[in-house]
Amino acid sequence: MEGQGPAPEGVDVTTPNVARMYDYYLGGKDNYAADRAAAEQVIAMVPEITAVAQANRGFLGRAVRHAAESGIRQFIDLGTGLPTQENVHEVAHRVAPDARVVYVDYDPVVIAHGEALLATTNNVRLLQGDLRRPDEILASPVLRALIDLDRPVAVLLAAILHFVPDEEEPYALVARLRDAMVPGSMLILSHGCADDQEVAEDEADIRDVYRSATSPILARSRAEIARFFDGFELEEPGLVPAADWRQVSADTPFTPNRSLLMAGVGRRVG
Repeated sequence: MEGQGPAPEGVDVTTPNVARMYDYYLGGKDNYAADRAAAEQVIAMVPEITAVAQANRGFLGRAVRHAAESGIRQFIDLGTGLPTQENVHEVAHRVAPDARVVYVDYDPVVIAHGEALLATTNNVRLLQGDLRRPDEILASPVLRALIDLDRPVAVLLAAILHFVPDEEEPYALVARLRDAMVPGSMLILSHGCADDQEVAEDEADIRDVYRSATSPILARSRAEIARFFDGFELEEPGLVPAADWRQVSADTPFTPNRSLLMAGVGRRVG
């Protein structure tokens, strides 16, 4: 699979970039040789990873549609990654053309691509910000110009928290976001899961690959992932493999013991 052409000035293409690796898993072309080499190492250990990426995109679309159909008109997508098909604003606008979306990512590669995509899109903004500094994101004039935190909002943390190690207090980060969300808001979350024994045996090698990339990775157990929903009531069907969350098709890339990515949607309670 061919990647894109020459890199923009100032972009490091020699270090694998996790957003570009994810793009490669999805079959995209916004990636370079170092990204493809690292991604192929992961694919060799866990061939299902490409199906996991597709399952995550599918979950994200279904969850955003559910939130919009439930009346939510504001979305904050944290760690958005490179633009691809069925982006949050595209899904939300099909249900509610007045929906407002703020994409947040710290990666300058993502920002450059996103700005080009969103140049002519209404009710959508892109903010360069770091999930590990939630107060800066919540106070940003870019976000505040579009998002009213006194009204329900959907906060998306799709396949991003497994890049936040324990020492950076991921539960406290999510709690800070939760405390800024009024009742009726939603948390849309997916996270790499290491409960499967076969995956656990490969995890050290996978972590080595990502350690050489722009962000390390840490899969967590289902119980650890469930903790992120403290203060939220899980919507049906609860915390499940991403491919199974309100999936209408029985055709899934997962076997029962190979749930590499868990996903759920929680509604903020008072």
